[in-house]
Amino acid sequence: MEISIVPVCVEDIFEFKRDMRKAFQKGAENEFGSLSTEILPEGDIDLSLMQEGAVAYKAVANRKIVGGAIIVIDRTTRRGHLDFLYVKYGFQSQGVGRAIWRAIEELHPDTELWETCTPYFEKRNIHFYVNCCGFHIVEYFHQGHPDPHEKETENRDDDGGMFRFEKAIVQINE
Repeated sequence: MEISIVPVCVEDIFEFKRDMRKAFQKGAENEFGSLSTEILPEGDIDLSLMQEGAVAYKAVANRKIVGGAIIVIDRTTRRGHLDFLYVKYGFQSQGVGRAIWRAIEELHPDTELWETCTPYFEKRNIHFYVNCCGFHIVEYFHQGHPDPHEKETENRDDDGGMFRFEKAIVQINE
């Protein structure tokens, strides 16, 4: 499957957000069974899209969106944060996630350090970030060690466990 990565346009935003939310929901339900709570509220996606330096990309194959990502780039510090990366439900294990990440790195060669987080229960994500993309786990957030950037720590039903990953990009000077 040939995949291209392009910025999300206004016409695609509804499908992009719907597919991202479904992918996150299915990932959690695969681990915990049917859930009554929404794993990724649309408002969280909107907050990500509104950040300074945010860029949303869609992965397209055969003129259909098969995944996407939202990143936030700080050009001053040369750091990037992968807020969300998703593969549309039904397209997992076909190289879509790898293609998205490879393209993001190619599109942002000046970024020296990438960071992202994923929930402790997302074994596929942990495998993906560590074994496929070259990230390293650098921190584990939980009730005893909360994420200093997280605002809603006291009202959580679970321990809110999240792994934080970093990937330093080595620049080779010729």
